[in-house]
Amino acid sequence: MEVILDTNALSAWLDGDEDLKLKLSSATKVWLSPIVLGEYRYGIKGSRHKEMYESELAEMERDLSILLIDASTSESYAKIRCGLQKAGRPIPWHDVWIAAQAKQHGFELVSRDKHFDHVAGVSRLDW
Repeated sequence: MEVILDTNALSAWLDGDEDLKLKLSSATKVWLSPIVLGEYRYGIKGSRHKEMYESELAEMERDLSILLIDASTSESYAKIRCGLQKAGRPIPWHDVWIAAQAKQHGFELVSRDKHFDHVAGVSRLDW
């Protein structure tokens, strides 16, 4: 199984969450989204431990693959966002991009955010 990490999963991974690491031990590949990287980097900017987090993130980026956003991703984004809007269940726009990448590639989305459960074609993996 290949997975893509949401921002809360990336944060938990870098914080050494053992439950998450155990849950992901069967994953064949772990991916990152540039959207997640941007959100995480934004959070780092205001941290007292900025240098430590940046160092840990740089190490993780060397070990994991980063997905690209392309025309197919944008099509998936538009379909998901319209579907959620029609269902009356909008979610934050940045999470729509993350869901679009998960759906586009058929990856499980590792997140604690339950609003992803309303995205058709996306399977959320909690820990």
